[in-house]
Amino acid sequence: MAKPRPTKRILDSYTIKGSNKVVKPGDCVLMRPPDSSKPPYVARVESIEAGGRGSNVKVRVRWYYRPEESIGGRRQFHGAKEVFLSDHYDIQSADTIEGKCFVHSFKKYTKLDAVGNEDFFCRFEYKSATGSFVPDRIAVFCKCEMPYNPDDLMIQCEECSDWYHPSCVGMKIEEAKKLEHFFCESCSPENGKKSEKSHSATRQTEQKRWEFMLPGDREVDSKRRRR
Repeated sequence: MAKPRPTKRILDSYTIKGSNKVVKPGDCVLMRPPDSSKPPYVARVESIEAGGRGSNVKVRVRWYYRPEESIGGRRQFHGAKEVFLSDHYDIQSADTIEGKCFVHSFKKYTKLDAVGNEDFFCRFEYKSATGSFVPDRIAVFCKCEMPYNPDDLMIQCEECSDWYHPSCVGMKIEEAKKLEHFFCESCSPENGKKSEKSHSATRQTEQKRWEFMLPGDREVDSKRRRR
């Protein structure tokens, strides 16, 4: 007579092997990729389960994709720590978890005093089957009409409140950091000449208009392999 298959147990938490860090459903984690030359995968733990005897622990995860893993690839406005929450779910061995990480909202990320190795941010959901994004439009700023990259310094016009990259208004970053007042060409009281000082050299943003379209509706290959 065949032996009954051992039942699986749903766990409330899992202690990462070789550490004292505890992972619970809802936490974000770094997971070891098959290719050791690549950075760790970023995922959100949805559930944790173990075999009947508490062994063979597995986690159901929802993957975050890095911009270079998406159809459109990495763009100029993507931050170095930007990830997209995908609709790609998977079952992985808990042994592949390397550590915990934090995926912040875009707004919270721009207000961090310091960005650590474990800090990421997400402002889009990514449909892995079609390559489409939610939302599919994003606010643009500056003369170049590009979305905001939180890694780039921007300065704000005190008259119209629009934001500009220093290079787009003929300034060096070092110069922009010393400014106390700034007026763009359209608002300058000196016929387009920059004032000598401006306090607006900051990472914070204000939405201007939603015009930048993101790619979508094309077939893509899965970026993860079951382990």
